[in-house]
Amino acid sequence: MTTVANSAANTQTPVELDGKDLPAHCPNPAMPLWSSHPRVFLEFDKSSGNAKCPYCGTQYRLKPGAVVKGH
Repeated sequence: MTTVANSAANTQTPVELDGKDLPAHCPNPAMPLWSSHPRVFLEFDKSSGNAKCPYCGTQYRLKPGAVVKGH
């Protein structure tokens, strides 16, 4: 998982996730404690592979070629 410590930068640089990182949630484990908010699980757009946290605006993106396994 690629992360950026500065929450302001998180809104600009997407956090890239692989299929093994799913289900994805925010705040992610690499975020500093001071930037915490209630945990929310992210729903990725099927066509673009992008998701955005409704609390902090952190953008998440699936890596190209990521294998997503469903139930």
